[in-house]
This record gives sequence, structure tokens and C-alpha cells, in this order.
Amino acid sequence: MKAVPVLIGLSLLAACGSSPQVQYYQLRAEPPGTSSSPIAAPVSADSAASASAGIWALGPVQIPEYLDRDAIVRPSGQAMLRLTPSERWAESLRDAIPRLLQQDLARLHGSARIWRLPLPPGLSAERQLRVDIQRLDADAGPRPLLVLLARWTWLDPSGRQPPQVHEQRFEVPAGDGSTDALVAAHRAALWALAQAIGAH
Repeated sequence: MKAVPVLIGLSLLAACGSSPQVQYYQLRAEPPGTSSSPIAAPVSADSAASASAGIWALGPVQIPEYLDRDAIVRPSGQAMLRLTPSERWAESLRDAIPRLLQQDLARLHGSARIWRLPLPPGLSAERQLRVDIQRLDADAGPRPLLVLLARWTWLDPSGRQPPQVHEQRFEVPAGDGSTDALVAAHRAALWALAQAIGAH
């Protein structure tokens, strides 16, 4: 009878030792299909204020609560989302999405034009941008498809112009459905979002 606790303890240790190793995935800084050369360094507030192009101020970027977690979300069935503890984001999406959106807009329109709120003293914005990520996950099926549904609003800080609201759905093939391909599709969808925002 005294051997039983020992056997149970050894079984628990064996189970712990066989737990899968955690893999971390990152949304790359470079958009897909672009050069890996760095974006021009941001200029000072004085230089930006004197630039001919108006300043765009990136404000809050909202994401659904189900995406605000370390584990990567994958589809399962018609309405289920599966979280795999061994597959995690290296950086939370709440932090990564605003950072990448700013970088992508700077790549498209110049780093002197794109700033994050709050603005430095002495700098004023021509337009203010708010982004609401309403969905960012894959559809289950034989051909995985990453879906991004986003709503963004352009605001006039002076209040002279009414808000301009836009909404768009982006669909990006997720390759073979592997986690690596799914993460790459996330990055491609965010790049497409930045291009759409910059076009309006």
C-alpha cells in the first residue's frame, strides 16, 4: 500500500514531462511582398508640423475580447473556437495590431505623416483615425480562409467636418491551414486593411 502514492507521483511527473512544448508566433514587421528595408525614421514634431502633407493621428484600435489572449484562436465546427495552449502569440494582438497599422500606414504615406495619439506638444492633426476590428479569425473548411472585418472612422479634430465611417471585409487564403500559414494570413489581412484605410 505504501508504494501506491509513489507510483501516482511518478505518473504525474511523467505526464508533466510529456506536455507539449509551447511555440510562439509573431506577426512580422514587413508586410507580405514588400522589401525588408526599414521605414524612414520618424522626424521631429517641428519638422512634421512644417510638412506640406497633413498629419494623421492614429487613435484607439479596438479588438474583440475573444482575440485578447495569448493562445492563437482557430475555428472548429460551425460556431466553435479552439484555443491551443501550446500555440501562442509572442505579442498580444492588442499591442501588435496598432503598432503594425502605424508602420504600414507610414510605409504607404511616409513616417512624418503618421503619428499615434497622444500627439507631442506643438503638433496638431488634420485627421484622426479610429479603428474597430470586429472579426479576425479563420473560417473552418477544406480551404481555410482568414477573415478580417474592420470598421474605421476618420474624424476632423476641428469639428468642421462630419465623421467618415468605412467598413470592409477582407478574405485571405490561409494556405494549408497550418498555424504558420494562419499567422501569415493575419499579417496579409492587416496589410490589406492599411491599404484600404490609406485609400479613403
